[in-house]
Amino acid sequence: MSSWTSSEFLYEEIKPPGIHFLERFKRSGKLSFKQYQGLVFGLTFIAYIAFHASRKPNSIVKGTLSKPSTGHFKATDQGGWAPFDGPDGTALLGQIDLAFLSVYAVGMFVAGHLGDRLDLRTFLTIGMVGTGVFTALFGVAFWANIHSFYYFLAIQTLAGWFQSIGWPCVVAVLGNWFDKKRRGVIMGVWSAHTSIGNIVGSLIATGLLKFGWGWSFVGPALLITFLGLVIYLFLPVNPPAVEAERDGTELDSTMRLGDTITESFLSSRMSTGFDRRAVGFLAAWKIPGVAPFAFCLFFTKLVSYTFLYWLPFYVSQTEIGGEHLSQETSGNLSTLFDVGGVVGGILAGYFSDQLDGRAITAGGFIYLTIPALFLYRTYGHISMTINIILMFTAGVFVNGPYALITTAVAADLGTHKSLKGNARALATVTAIIDGTGSVGAAIGPVLTGYIAAISWDAVFYMLMTAALISGLLLTKLIITEVKTLLYGSSEDDEVVASASEPRPPIDVLI
Repeated sequence: MSSWTSSEFLYEEIKPPGIHFLERFKRSGKLSFKQYQGLVFGLTFIAYIAFHASRKPNSIVKGTLSKPSTGHFKATDQGGWAPFDGPDGTALLGQIDLAFLSVYAVGMFVAGHLGDRLDLRTFLTIGMVGTGVFTALFGVAFWANIHSFYYFLAIQTLAGWFQSIGWPCVVAVLGNWFDKKRRGVIMGVWSAHTSIGNIVGSLIATGLLKFGWGWSFVGPALLITFLGLVIYLFLPVNPPAVEAERDGTELDSTMRLGDTITESFLSSRMSTGFDRRAVGFLAAWKIPGVAPFAFCLFFTKLVSYTFLYWLPFYVSQTEIGGEHLSQETSGNLSTLFDVGGVVGGILAGYFSDQLDGRAITAGGFIYLTIPALFLYRTYGHISMTINIILMFTAGVFVNGPYALITTAVAADLGTHKSLKGNARALATVTAIIDGTGSVGAAIGPVLTGYIAAISWDAVFYMLMTAALISGLLLTKLIITEVKTLLYGSSEDDEVVASASEPRPPIDVLI
């Protein structure tokens, strides 16, 4: 057992009960460091699959809840559901999305601040179980015959708060265990959970939709609640919490929190050599690279979440090869965007490691998003084959930089050398970057709800403009990284080059 002490908080980290169970099957009586790494990777991966799966039903049932504007829907599709079946139905659905994502964005900052001060395993479990409860309650309206707009608004608001707990926690835990030199590829593969979660959520929601739209929410809700209990039983937050030790063969491949971590961090008591005070919110903003990447993600996530919430509805409303698709088929087809996102996240992580340039890679993907969106809107209706190819391509370039910034970049900056080895910044920095991005994520879907009523062309022009602004925000960082690649730098261990002059050590407490 080990304890982390702050001037504000004191708590003890206890070895998870499931770890005691697993140790019974080991001849040595304990797991190796690499086995812990595999366990952490797997558990955080499935945890965030569940988070994203529980968000997907909203987009899947949009066409069912809102009254069809044309007569092309098949008889097997369910009709509208008040209050969303009127002429302002899409606007009301957009308002619900706005409520969810607004609370999610604000909650992200709060959750990140708390995540660096509380036991991450317990905090993450609370987020998962709470998400399951309120996702299920949205579906309960189907059986309870609830038609109050304010009921749905309140449920989504509370669901947004519990959802916001997840991301800072999983990134902080993963960052505690993996080396930053390989973090791009590792987190590129790991970030596939976002797209896989969307796919799983789409398949569950569309598969259950024929039994009633309420089941589309209850299915993912049961999944995340169950996995939340698994997380509580088995997730090791960091090496000291489980007294994990590295042998000599593992020193080059495992995690160094910051650039100054020593073997004392892995000792059971962590008595020396490591600053355990939590970083203040304003101090985290001052870390070089945090602000430009945070504002870049604002626009990047605006684009990504517009697709997350509206792509199935857009597909169902658009003729493809001369015919309209059912709501169920549209939901299944939209998963190809997320398949592209899996590939994009892995490629972005790989290229950023090879180039040693997170900003160069993110900027390149973002600029390629613009022609990808234009081609999908212009030619996606010609045939199913062309739609599939262009949707997949758009997914690669839209979700690639989103995955890179929210994972590897956030973890890099959370262990920036200006922190002098302080380990308690990962959740705060992650929350700042993804929280700022989530503000954009809240704005995109609600704007789409209003703009789509006028023209889908206008929606795509909005998304392309957002992508352009996102890329421009990284210009200074890209120039710095290009100079580093061409002329070299004495700061070889900086993954994200500073866009400003060297700063004095950051005061970790505000």
